[in-house]
Amino acid sequence: MTPNTNKPLLVILSQSPYNGSLAREAIDYCLAAAAFEQHIQLLFIGDGVLQLLTEQRPESISQKNVAKTLSALPIYGIDKLFVDQEALDRYGLSDEQLCLPISKVTPSQMADMLANATHTLNF
Repeated sequence: MTPNTNKPLLVILSQSPYNGSLAREAIDYCLAAAAFEQHIQLLFIGDGVLQLLTEQRPESISQKNVAKTLSALPIYGIDKLFVDQEALDRYGLSDEQLCLPISKVTPSQMADMLANATHTLNF
Protein backbone atom coordinates (compact mmCIF):
# COMPACT_ATOMS: atom_id res chain seq x y z
CA MET A 1 0.00 0.00 0.00
CA THR A 2 1.37 3.42 -0.97
CA PRO A 3 1.07 6.19 1.64
CA ASN A 4 -1.07 9.20 0.76
CA THR A 5 1.49 11.94 0.16
CA ASN A 6 -1.23 14.60 -0.11
CA LYS A 7 -1.87 14.38 3.62
CA PRO A 8 0.43 16.41 5.85
CA LEU A 9 2.58 15.50 8.79
CA LEU A 10 1.14 17.53 11.66
CA VAL A 11 3.65 18.82 14.20
CA ILE A 12 2.09 20.22 17.36
CA LEU A 13 4.16 22.67 19.39
CA SER A 14 2.80 23.06 22.91
CA GLN A 15 5.89 23.99 24.94
CA SER A 16 7.02 27.48 25.87
CA PRO A 17 10.15 28.51 23.97
CA TYR A 18 12.71 28.26 26.75
CA ASN A 19 11.32 25.63 29.10
CA GLY A 20 13.67 22.83 28.10
CA SER A 21 14.76 21.80 24.62
CA LEU A 22 11.51 20.52 23.07
CA ALA A 23 10.63 23.77 21.28
CA ARG A 24 14.00 23.93 19.52
CA GLU A 25 14.02 20.19 18.79
CA ALA A 26 10.60 20.44 17.16
CA ILE A 27 11.72 23.23 14.87
CA ASP A 28 14.95 21.39 14.00
CA TYR A 29 12.92 18.28 13.19
CA CYS A 30 10.63 20.26 10.90
CA LEU A 31 13.54 21.82 9.04
CA ALA A 32 15.17 18.41 8.53
CA ALA A 33 11.90 16.81 7.39
CA ALA A 34 11.25 19.66 4.98
CA ALA A 35 14.70 19.13 3.46
CA PHE A 36 13.39 15.66 2.54
CA GLU A 37 10.28 17.20 0.96
CA GLN A 38 7.83 16.19 3.68
CA HIS A 39 4.51 18.06 3.63
CA ILE A 40 4.43 19.64 7.10
CA GLN A 41 1.85 21.61 9.02
CA LEU A 42 2.77 23.27 12.31
CA LEU A 43 0.17 23.89 14.99
CA PHE A 44 1.03 26.07 17.98
CA ILE A 45 -1.18 25.40 21.02
CA GLY A 46 -1.12 26.24 24.72
CA ASP A 47 2.21 27.67 25.88
CA GLY A 48 3.60 26.95 22.40
CA VAL A 49 2.08 30.21 21.13
CA LEU A 50 4.79 32.03 23.10
CA GLN A 51 7.33 30.74 20.57
CA LEU A 52 5.76 33.11 18.04
CA LEU A 53 6.46 36.32 19.96
CA THR A 54 8.72 38.78 18.16
CA GLU A 55 9.90 40.45 21.37
CA GLN A 56 11.94 37.65 22.90
CA ARG A 57 15.08 38.36 24.92
CA PRO A 58 16.62 34.94 25.58
CA GLU A 59 20.18 36.25 25.83
CA SER A 60 19.66 36.85 29.54
CA ILE A 61 19.29 33.08 30.02
CA SER A 62 22.02 32.20 27.49
CA GLN A 63 19.59 30.84 24.88
CA LYS A 64 19.15 31.44 21.16
CA ASN A 65 16.06 33.27 19.95
CA VAL A 66 13.44 30.71 18.85
CA ALA A 67 11.58 33.32 16.79
CA LYS A 68 14.64 33.80 14.58
CA THR A 69 14.76 30.08 13.84
CA LEU A 70 11.03 30.09 13.07
CA SER A 71 11.63 32.78 10.46
CA ALA A 72 13.56 30.18 8.42
CA LEU A 73 10.51 27.93 8.04
CA PRO A 74 9.20 29.53 4.81
CA ILE A 75 12.65 29.17 3.22
CA TYR A 76 12.29 25.41 3.70
CA GLY A 77 8.78 25.40 2.23
CA ILE A 78 7.01 25.18 5.58
CA ASP A 79 4.25 27.69 5.12
CA LYS A 80 1.28 25.92 6.69
CA LEU A 81 1.41 27.49 10.14
CA PHE A 82 -1.55 27.46 12.49
CA VAL A 83 -2.21 28.76 15.97
CA ASP A 84 -4.91 27.98 18.51
CA GLN A 85 -7.10 31.09 18.65
CA GLU A 86 -8.09 30.35 22.24
CA ALA A 87 -4.43 30.25 23.35
CA LEU A 88 -3.76 33.60 21.67
CA ASP A 89 -6.77 35.06 23.46
CA ARG A 90 -5.67 33.56 26.80
CA TYR A 91 -2.30 35.32 26.50
CA GLY A 92 -3.83 38.49 25.03
CA LEU A 93 -1.67 38.28 21.91
CA SER A 94 -2.33 40.10 18.65
CA ASP A 95 -1.08 39.50 15.10
CA GLU A 96 1.37 42.39 15.46
CA GLN A 97 3.18 40.54 18.25
CA LEU A 98 3.79 37.39 16.18
CA CYS A 99 6.97 36.77 14.19
CA LEU A 100 5.23 35.06 11.24
CA PRO A 101 1.94 35.28 9.40
CA ILE A 102 -0.12 32.45 10.82
CA SER A 103 -3.67 31.13 10.44
CA LYS A 104 -5.84 31.04 13.54
CA VAL A 105 -7.87 27.88 14.14
CA THR A 106 -10.73 26.84 16.38
CA PRO A 107 -10.92 23.57 18.35
CA SER A 108 -13.09 21.97 15.65
CA GLN A 109 -10.61 22.98 12.94
CA MET A 110 -7.80 21.48 15.01
CA ALA A 111 -9.78 18.23 15.26
CA ASP A 112 -10.06 18.21 11.46
CA MET A 113 -6.31 18.76 11.16
CA LEU A 114 -5.65 15.79 13.44
CA ALA A 115 -8.05 13.61 11.48
CA ASN A 116 -6.48 14.52 8.13
CA ALA A 117 -2.79 14.15 9.04
CA THR A 118 -0.74 11.12 8.03
CA HIS A 119 1.12 11.29 11.34
CA THR A 120 1.11 13.59 14.32
CA LEU A 121 4.13 14.55 16.39
CA ASN A 122 3.59 16.33 19.68
CA PHE A 123 6.37 18.45 21.14
